Amino acid sequence: SDFLVKGPLSYQESLDNPVSIDINEQLVNSSLNGRAESKDFELLKVLGKGGYGKVFLARKIRGPDQGTIYAMKVLKKASIVRNQKDTAHTKSERNILELIRHPFLVQLHYAFQTPGRLYLILEYLAGGELFMQLEREGVFNEDTARFYLSEIVLALGHLHSQGIVYRDLKPENVLLSVTASVNA
Repeated sequence: SDFLVKGPLSYQESLDNPVSIDINEQLVNSSLNGRAESKDFELLKVLGKGGYGKVFLARKIRGPDQGTIYAMKVLKKASIVRNQKDTAHTKSERNILELIRHPFLVQLHYAFQTPGRLYLILEYLAGGELFMQLEREGVFNEDTARFYLSEIVLALGHLHSQGIVYRDLKPENVLLSVTASVNA
């Protein structure tokens, strides 16, 4: 459902701390750190819940990237396969996440499935949602708004260059990194 845009936690931090369903597991996993399965991850906490599943903060406990923290999106197949449109949407999301590589778009690291669930292992961005940042600050000043919007425009431009139209852009779907680096 979300091809999340990412950016630094705040405009000021970027100035202060510059830093330069039918899942084909082989395609994603072979280009990264090998294959993965659910037992390779320790669930740390729930980050979010939706109609089809949950997103967990998870630590990789085996393999070359052992210790790495990820966002693990776990979808219940039974909920998805009830509706052909949802099935197609889930496949499309996974395929798009595999395709895109851009500094301002969340990266997919692994994708796999069990008989009852689909797993998308995504880059974890600890800064939370742009929506929450806006709630904390109230109103962004012009420089801050320009900063975030420029990164979002670059991310959307990349998606459009790949023939992808993102139709769910809202502050809740824009994730922020903790450091000012968007190349983290």
